[in-house]
Amino acid sequence: MTDTTHTPWHLWVVGIATLLFNAIGCYSYLMTQTGSLAELGMTPEQIAYFDTFPAWADAAWALGVWCALLGSILLLLRRKLAFAAFAVATVGLIATTYFELLVSQIPDSLQNPLLMATIWISTLFSLWYSRWMSAAGVLR
Repeated sequence: MTDTTHTPWHLWVVGIATLLFNAIGCYSYLMTQTGSLAELGMTPEQIAYFDTFPAWADAAWALGVWCALLGSILLLLRRKLAFAAFAVATVGLIATTYFELLVSQIPDSLQNPLLMATIWISTLFSLWYSRWMSAAGVLR
C-alpha cells in the first residue's frame, strides 16, 4: 500500500497564478537591471530613482522576486522547499519595503499603494499556502 497524497486542483490554480504574477516582478527587475526602463515608458525622473538604489536594496529586490518565482515553481513541482523560497522572498520584500518607505524618496509618479498591497498579499498568501500544503502532505 502506498501513502500518496493527491494534488488538489487549487494547487495548480495557485501555482500558475503566482508563477505568472511573480514573473512580472522578475521582468520588472530585469528591465531595471538592463537599463531598459525607457522602453517601458518611464520618465528620466523615474529612471533616476531606480539608478539610486544602493547594492543592498538591489539585492533585496532580487531576492524577493527571484525567490518568489522559485517558490511558485517548487509549488508546482510539489516540493516542500517552496515554503523556504517564499520565506526568503518575504525577507527580500521586507527589506525592499523598508528601503522604499523609510530610506528613499519615491517620486509621486511611482507611488502605487494598491500595487504594494497586492505584492504583500500575494507573498504572504504564498507563504501561508505553501506551509498549508506542506503540512497537508501535498508537498514532498
